[in-house]
Amino acid sequence: MAGFSVSLEKIKKELFLEEIHSPFDCAEMQIFSNEVNRPGLQFAGDYDHYDEKRIQIIGNAEYGYIEKLSSEQREKVLDSFMSHKPPLVVVARSKEIIPEMLDAAKKYGVFLMRTAEATSHFLAAIISFLNVELAPRITRHGVLVEVYGEGILILGESGVGKSETAIELVKRGHRLIADDAVEIRRVSAKTLVGTSPENIRHFVELRGIGIINVRQIFGMGAVKVTEKIDMVVNLEPWDNKKIYDRIGIESEKLDILGVTVESLTIPVRPGRNLAIILEVAAMSNRQKKMGYNAAEELMKQLGMVDDETVGDIAPRA
Repeated sequence: MAGFSVSLEKIKKELFLEEIHSPFDCAEMQIFSNEVNRPGLQFAGDYDHYDEKRIQIIGNAEYGYIEKLSSEQREKVLDSFMSHKPPLVVVARSKEIIPEMLDAAKKYGVFLMRTAEATSHFLAAIISFLNVELAPRITRHGVLVEVYGEGILILGESGVGKSETAIELVKRGHRLIADDAVEIRRVSAKTLVGTSPENIRHFVELRGIGIINVRQIFGMGAVKVTEKIDMVVNLEPWDNKKIYDRIGIESEKLDILGVTVESLTIPVRPGRNLAIILEVAAMSNRQKKMGYNAAEELMKQLGMVDDETVGDIAPRA
Protein backbone atom coordinates (compact mmCIF):
# COMPACT_ATOMS: atom_id res chain seq x y z
CA MET A 1 0.00 0.00 0.00
CA ALA A 2 1.90 2.97 -1.32
CA GLY A 3 2.73 5.84 0.95
CA PHE A 4 3.28 3.94 4.19
CA SER A 5 6.13 1.82 5.48
CA VAL A 6 7.32 -0.03 8.57
CA SER A 7 10.89 -0.57 9.66
CA LEU A 8 12.41 -4.03 9.60
CA GLU A 9 13.56 -3.41 13.17
CA LYS A 10 9.94 -3.12 14.31
CA ILE A 11 8.99 -6.30 12.43
CA LYS A 12 11.90 -8.15 14.03
CA LYS A 13 10.91 -7.07 17.54
CA GLU A 14 7.16 -7.61 17.17
CA LEU A 15 7.51 -11.09 15.63
CA PHE A 16 10.56 -12.22 17.66
CA LEU A 17 12.76 -12.89 14.65
CA GLU A 18 16.30 -14.18 15.02
CA GLU A 19 18.74 -12.10 13.02
CA ILE A 20 21.03 -14.27 10.88
CA HIS A 21 22.47 -11.72 8.47
CA SER A 22 21.94 -7.96 8.19
CA PRO A 23 23.85 -5.96 5.56
CA PHE A 24 23.07 -2.78 7.55
CA ASP A 25 20.99 -1.55 10.50
CA CYS A 26 17.47 -3.04 10.49
CA ALA A 27 16.05 0.30 11.59
CA GLU A 28 17.12 1.82 8.27
CA MET A 29 15.35 -0.83 6.18
CA GLN A 30 11.73 0.02 5.34
CA ILE A 31 9.08 -2.47 4.19
CA PHE A 32 6.39 -1.07 1.88
CA SER A 33 4.34 -4.13 0.85
CA ASN A 34 1.79 -5.82 3.11
CA GLU A 35 1.94 -8.99 1.01
CA VAL A 36 4.32 -11.92 1.51
CA ASN A 37 5.45 -14.80 -0.67
CA ARG A 38 6.58 -18.42 -0.37
CA PRO A 39 9.18 -18.78 -3.15
CA GLY A 40 8.53 -22.37 -4.26
CA LEU A 41 7.95 -21.37 -7.89
CA GLN A 42 10.98 -19.10 -7.85
CA PHE A 43 13.20 -21.94 -6.63
CA ALA A 44 11.92 -23.86 -9.66
CA GLY A 45 12.97 -20.98 -11.89
CA ASP A 46 9.63 -19.20 -12.50
CA TYR A 47 9.94 -15.42 -11.92
CA ASP A 48 7.20 -14.28 -14.34
CA HIS A 49 4.90 -12.95 -11.59
CA TYR A 50 7.46 -12.44 -8.86
CA ASP A 51 7.10 -9.29 -6.73
CA GLU A 52 10.52 -8.22 -5.42
CA LYS A 53 8.98 -5.97 -2.74
CA ARG A 54 7.43 -8.85 -0.80
CA ILE A 55 8.93 -10.50 2.26
CA GLN A 56 9.87 -14.10 1.40
CA ILE A 57 8.97 -16.97 3.75
CA ILE A 58 10.79 -20.31 3.44
CA GLY A 59 8.72 -23.08 5.02
CA ASN A 60 9.02 -26.86 5.15
CA ALA A 61 8.12 -27.36 1.49
CA GLU A 62 10.61 -24.83 0.14
CA TYR A 63 13.33 -25.92 2.56
CA GLY A 64 12.80 -29.60 1.67
CA TYR A 65 13.09 -28.85 -2.04
CA ILE A 66 16.37 -26.94 -1.60
CA GLU A 67 17.75 -29.60 0.74
CA LYS A 68 17.31 -32.32 -1.90
CA LEU A 69 19.38 -30.45 -4.49
CA SER A 70 23.07 -30.98 -4.96
CA SER A 71 25.44 -28.36 -3.60
CA GLU A 72 25.98 -26.94 -7.11
CA GLN A 73 22.24 -26.80 -7.81
CA ARG A 74 21.53 -25.15 -4.43
CA GLU A 75 24.16 -22.53 -5.10
CA LYS A 76 22.68 -21.77 -8.53
CA VAL A 77 19.05 -21.64 -7.32
CA LEU A 78 19.75 -19.55 -4.21
CA ASP A 79 22.10 -17.21 -6.07
CA SER A 80 19.37 -16.54 -8.64
CA PHE A 81 16.79 -16.06 -5.88
CA MET A 82 18.89 -13.67 -3.78
CA SER A 83 19.98 -11.72 -6.87
CA HIS A 84 16.45 -10.26 -7.00
CA LYS A 85 17.22 -8.72 -3.59
CA PRO A 86 14.02 -9.37 -1.61
CA PRO A 87 13.65 -7.01 1.39
CA LEU A 88 13.71 -9.92 3.87
CA VAL A 89 13.96 -13.71 3.79
CA VAL A 90 12.61 -15.60 6.81
CA VAL A 91 13.28 -19.28 7.46
CA ALA A 92 10.47 -20.87 9.50
CA ARG A 93 10.45 -23.63 12.15
CA SER A 94 14.00 -22.79 13.32
CA LYS A 95 15.43 -24.72 10.40
CA GLU A 96 19.20 -24.83 10.10
CA ILE A 97 20.46 -22.14 7.74
CA ILE A 98 21.79 -23.73 4.56
CA PRO A 99 25.35 -22.45 3.90
CA GLU A 100 24.61 -21.60 0.27
CA MET A 101 21.63 -19.53 1.42
CA LEU A 102 23.75 -17.51 3.83
CA ASP A 103 26.48 -17.03 1.24
CA ALA A 104 23.98 -15.73 -1.34
CA ALA A 105 22.40 -13.39 1.25
CA LYS A 106 25.80 -11.93 2.04
CA LYS A 107 26.71 -11.64 -1.65
CA TYR A 108 23.60 -9.62 -2.55
CA GLY A 109 23.07 -7.77 0.75
CA VAL A 110 19.79 -9.46 1.70
CA PHE A 111 18.39 -9.53 5.24
CA LEU A 112 18.12 -13.13 6.45
CA MET A 113 16.22 -14.04 9.62
CA ARG A 114 14.66 -17.05 11.29
CA THR A 115 11.53 -17.78 13.31
CA ALA A 116 10.64 -20.69 15.58
CA GLU A 117 6.98 -20.47 14.48
CA ALA A 118 5.34 -22.94 12.14
CA THR A 119 5.05 -21.50 8.64
CA SER A 120 1.24 -21.09 8.59
CA HIS A 121 1.20 -19.47 12.05
CA PHE A 122 3.98 -17.08 11.11
CA LEU A 123 2.26 -16.19 7.82
CA ALA A 124 -0.93 -15.30 9.68
CA ALA A 125 0.96 -13.22 12.24
CA ILE A 126 3.08 -11.24 9.78
CA ILE A 127 0.19 -10.57 7.38
CA SER A 128 -1.96 -9.31 10.24
CA PHE A 129 0.88 -7.11 11.50
CA LEU A 130 1.64 -5.66 8.05
CA ASN A 131 -2.05 -5.02 7.33
CA VAL A 132 -2.23 -2.79 10.41
CA GLU A 133 1.12 -1.04 9.97
CA LEU A 134 0.67 -0.35 6.25
CA ALA A 135 -3.08 0.29 6.24
CA PRO A 136 -4.52 3.38 4.52
CA ARG A 137 -5.18 5.99 7.19
CA ILE A 138 -6.56 9.41 7.95
CA THR A 139 -6.57 11.58 11.06
CA ARG A 140 -9.87 13.02 12.31
CA HIS A 141 -10.46 15.61 15.01
CA GLY A 142 -12.44 13.79 17.65
CA VAL A 143 -12.38 11.37 20.57
CA LEU A 144 -12.29 7.56 20.53
CA VAL A 145 -13.56 5.59 23.51
CA GLU A 146 -14.44 1.97 24.22
CA VAL A 147 -17.86 1.56 25.83
CA TYR A 148 -19.07 -1.95 26.72
CA GLY A 149 -16.69 -3.34 24.11
CA GLU A 150 -17.95 -1.02 21.36
CA GLY A 151 -15.52 1.45 19.84
CA ILE A 152 -17.25 4.85 19.60
CA LEU A 153 -15.73 7.70 17.57
CA ILE A 154 -17.09 10.99 18.93
CA LEU A 155 -17.08 13.86 16.46
CA GLY A 156 -18.27 17.45 16.77
CA GLU A 157 -17.13 21.03 16.64
CA SER A 158 -14.62 22.35 19.15
CA GLY A 159 -16.14 23.05 22.57
CA VAL A 160 -19.22 20.83 22.15
CA GLY A 161 -18.12 18.57 25.03
CA LYS A 162 -16.31 15.61 23.45
CA SER A 163 -13.45 15.47 25.96
CA GLU A 164 -15.71 16.06 28.97
CA THR A 165 -17.95 13.21 27.83
CA ALA A 166 -14.91 10.96 27.44
CA ILE A 167 -13.74 11.72 31.00
CA GLU A 168 -17.21 10.97 32.37
CA LEU A 169 -17.18 7.65 30.51
CA VAL A 170 -13.74 6.82 31.93
CA LYS A 171 -15.03 7.53 35.44
CA ARG A 172 -17.87 5.10 34.74
CA GLY A 173 -15.39 2.31 33.95
CA HIS A 174 -14.90 2.65 30.19
CA ARG A 175 -11.65 3.29 28.35
CA LEU A 176 -10.07 6.15 26.41
CA ILE A 177 -8.15 5.45 23.21
CA ALA A 178 -7.60 8.93 21.75
CA ASP A 179 -8.49 12.56 22.39
CA ASP A 180 -8.28 15.49 19.95
CA ALA A 181 -6.62 13.54 17.10
CA VAL A 182 -7.76 10.04 16.13
CA GLU A 183 -5.65 8.13 13.62
CA ILE A 184 -7.97 5.81 11.70
CA ARG A 185 -6.67 2.86 9.70
CA ARG A 186 -8.57 0.58 7.34
CA VAL A 187 -7.14 -2.82 8.23
CA SER A 188 -9.59 -4.78 6.06
CA ALA A 189 -12.47 -4.18 3.66
CA LYS A 190 -14.90 -4.00 6.61
CA THR A 191 -12.81 -2.94 9.59
CA LEU A 192 -11.51 0.40 10.85
CA VAL A 193 -9.12 0.64 13.78
CA GLY A 194 -8.43 3.87 15.66
CA THR A 195 -5.47 4.92 17.76
CA SER A 196 -3.82 8.06 19.08
CA PRO A 197 -0.62 9.67 17.82
CA GLU A 198 2.06 8.43 20.20
CA ASN A 199 3.17 11.90 21.35
CA ILE A 200 -0.30 12.81 22.72
CA ARG A 201 -1.45 9.34 23.79
CA HIS A 202 -3.51 9.25 27.04
CA PHE A 203 -3.58 13.07 27.30
CA VAL A 204 -6.87 14.99 27.41
CA GLU A 205 -7.50 18.75 27.32
CA LEU A 206 -10.25 19.98 29.64
CA ARG A 207 -11.16 23.64 29.31
CA GLY A 208 -10.67 25.42 32.63
CA ILE A 209 -8.36 22.70 33.96
CA GLY A 210 -5.82 22.17 31.21
CA ILE A 211 -4.01 19.01 30.12
CA ILE A 212 -4.41 15.84 32.17
CA ASN A 213 -2.91 12.36 31.78
CA VAL A 214 -5.78 9.88 31.98
CA ARG A 215 -3.49 6.91 32.57
CA GLN A 216 -1.79 8.59 35.54
CA ILE A 217 -5.03 9.79 37.15
CA PHE A 218 -7.36 6.86 36.51
CA GLY A 219 -4.88 3.99 36.06
CA MET A 220 -3.89 1.60 33.28
CA GLY A 221 -7.40 0.12 33.12
CA ALA A 222 -8.77 3.46 31.91
CA VAL A 223 -6.82 3.53 28.64
CA LYS A 224 -6.27 1.40 25.57
CA VAL A 225 -3.86 1.79 22.65
CA THR A 226 -6.15 0.74 19.78
CA GLU A 227 -9.81 -0.11 19.25
CA LYS A 228 -12.05 -1.09 16.34
CA ILE A 229 -14.49 1.66 15.34
CA ASP A 230 -18.02 0.24 15.59
CA MET A 231 -20.00 3.46 15.41
CA VAL A 232 -19.68 7.23 15.04
CA VAL A 233 -21.50 9.72 17.26
CA ASN A 234 -21.80 13.32 16.07
CA LEU A 235 -22.36 15.78 18.91
CA GLU A 236 -23.92 19.08 17.88
CA PRO A 237 -25.52 22.03 19.74
CA TRP A 238 -29.29 21.61 20.05
CA ASP A 239 -31.12 23.31 17.17
CA ASN A 240 -34.82 23.96 17.89
CA LYS A 241 -35.47 24.27 14.16
CA LYS A 242 -34.07 20.83 13.40
CA ILE A 243 -36.11 17.63 13.62
CA TYR A 244 -34.16 14.88 15.35
CA ASP A 245 -34.83 11.16 15.02
CA ARG A 246 -37.00 10.03 17.96
CA ILE A 247 -37.67 6.43 16.90
CA GLY A 248 -34.51 4.98 15.40
CA ILE A 249 -36.01 3.02 12.51
CA GLU A 250 -33.80 4.66 9.93
CA SER A 251 -30.09 4.34 10.67
CA GLU A 252 -27.49 6.83 9.49
CA LYS A 253 -24.29 5.66 7.82
CA LEU A 254 -20.90 7.31 7.48
CA ASP A 255 -18.24 6.35 4.94
CA ILE A 256 -14.67 6.42 6.25
CA LEU A 257 -11.90 5.20 3.93
CA GLY A 258 -14.46 3.20 1.98
CA VAL A 259 -15.86 1.43 5.06
CA THR A 260 -19.47 2.06 6.08
CA VAL A 261 -19.98 2.72 9.82
CA GLU A 262 -23.16 3.17 11.86
CA SER A 263 -23.66 6.84 12.76
CA LEU A 264 -25.79 8.80 15.24
CA THR A 265 -26.35 12.53 15.64
CA ILE A 266 -26.92 13.52 19.28
CA PRO A 267 -28.01 17.09 20.09
CA VAL A 268 -26.31 18.67 23.10
CA ARG A 269 -27.95 21.01 25.58
CA PRO A 270 -27.75 21.59 29.37
CA GLY A 271 -29.25 18.76 31.39
CA ARG A 272 -28.47 15.94 28.97
CA ASN A 273 -26.13 13.32 30.42
CA LEU A 274 -24.08 12.46 27.35
CA ALA A 275 -22.12 9.69 29.06
CA ILE A 276 -25.29 7.73 29.84
CA ILE A 277 -26.65 8.39 26.36
CA LEU A 278 -23.46 6.99 24.80
CA GLU A 279 -23.60 3.93 27.08
CA VAL A 280 -27.13 3.22 25.86
CA ALA A 281 -26.08 3.90 22.26
CA ALA A 282 -23.27 1.34 22.60
CA MET A 283 -25.59 -1.32 24.02
CA SER A 284 -28.23 -0.58 21.38
CA ASN A 285 -25.67 -0.84 18.59
CA ARG A 286 -24.54 -4.22 19.90
CA GLN A 287 -28.15 -5.42 20.00
CA LYS A 288 -28.69 -4.33 16.39
CA LYS A 289 -25.59 -6.25 15.29
CA MET A 290 -27.11 -9.30 16.99
CA GLY A 291 -30.36 -8.81 15.05
CA TYR A 292 -32.58 -6.96 17.55
CA ASN A 293 -33.99 -3.47 16.99
CA ALA A 294 -36.30 -2.06 19.67
CA ALA A 295 -37.88 0.48 17.28
CA GLU A 296 -38.77 -2.29 14.83
CA GLU A 297 -40.34 -4.39 17.58
CA LEU A 298 -42.43 -1.48 18.86
CA MET A 299 -43.67 -0.60 15.38
CA LYS A 300 -44.69 -4.23 14.78
CA GLN A 301 -46.48 -4.48 18.16
CA LEU A 302 -48.41 -1.32 17.36
CA GLY A 303 -49.41 -2.84 14.03
CA MET A 304 -47.90 0.06 12.12
CA VAL A 305 -45.63 -2.14 9.98
CA ASP A 306 -45.13 -5.82 9.24
CA ASP A 307 -41.86 -7.75 8.94
CA GLU A 308 -41.58 -7.12 5.20
CA THR A 309 -42.21 -3.38 5.54
CA VAL A 310 -39.67 -3.04 8.37
CA GLY A 311 -37.10 -4.71 6.15
CA ASP A 312 -37.81 -2.08 3.46
CA ILE A 313 -37.57 0.81 5.94
CA ALA A 314 -34.41 -0.25 7.69
CA PRO A 315 -32.28 -2.64 5.66
CA ARG A 316 -29.49 -4.12 7.70
CA ALA A 317 -25.90 -3.77 6.53
